Amino acid sequence: MSFPFAAFAPVALIIGALAVAGWVFTTWLRIKHGYPLDGAWGQAVYPKNDDAAMERIKLLSQENAQLRAELGSIKDRLANVERIVTDSSHSLDREIEALRSPRN
Repeated sequence: MSFPFAAFAPVALIIGALAVAGWVFTTWLRIKHGYPLDGAWGQAVYPKNDDAAMERIKLLSQENAQLRAELGSIKDRLANVERIVTDSSHSLDREIEALRSPRN
């Protein structure tokens, strides 16, 4: 009668250990990436904000604004290039040059 329990005990211990290790790993990932943690009753427990984190947020916000400005200027330049390429006089020049080249 004790045989099924004796065979099940190591499996239960392994499953329990994997569950605890998974919970620890998930909590570590949440802390690392700044996600809120869950308290005992499911309420959100936010990590403390320190000066280094606030400075990092400020620097990232500035970098984000610079990248958005750069992206805007690149879009403007791309629009100019598209206008030049689709310009009818440009295609006319290509046709004339094709006529000038010797035929084989």
